[in-house]
Amino acid sequence: MATTEINTRVNEFESTVGGVTVRGEAHSLSAWFVLALRLMMGYAFLHAGLDKLLAAEPFSATGYLLNAVPEASPLYETFQWMGQTPWFADFLAIAVPWGETLVGLALLAGLLTRLAAFFGAFMMLLFYFGNWDVAHGFINGDFAYMLVFLSVAAFGAGRILGLDAVVENYDLGGRTLVETYPRLRYVLG
Repeated sequence: MATTEINTRVNEFESTVGGVTVRGEAHSLSAWFVLALRLMMGYAFLHAGLDKLLAAEPFSATGYLLNAVPEASPLYETFQWMGQTPWFADFLAIAVPWGETLVGLALLAGLLTRLAAFFGAFMMLLFYFGNWDVAHGFINGDFAYMLVFLSVAAFGAGRILGLDAVVENYDLGGRTLVETYPRLRYVLG
């Protein structure tokens, strides 16, 4: 007879930024929600990237940059420059679909999670300014997804059923990989 038991241990966290300290407690089930966020964003980005890579026509951001970005966007001139600069438009034609695909794969595998989440958040920040519309306030889906990426990174979501947990604990003669190279914590986790 199988039984299901839920561990209800509380996980405490604390952070100080700019002299302000915040403390919190998360229910143990929070780990499942952090995992769900990582997998959801991984799937969404993998799907978006593969759609672009496998499309009948090669991907180009030029039309979007030159015609869809509202003039009210604080980065309007930057987006115009991107779309009018051939070498940069060519770079974006590769960087956007491959970036989305690689971010998606990394999040699904839980490998290099913080690095992938950083680039995902950066892309969402650019989409936020590219889709600029503050008629209903400054918060929209692009902004919310950016915060999801940052949350995935902050909570070390790659350690939850992800390969980052394996990589971080790789034994290098009695010391783990991250003990030997502590800066790897910025890209793993």
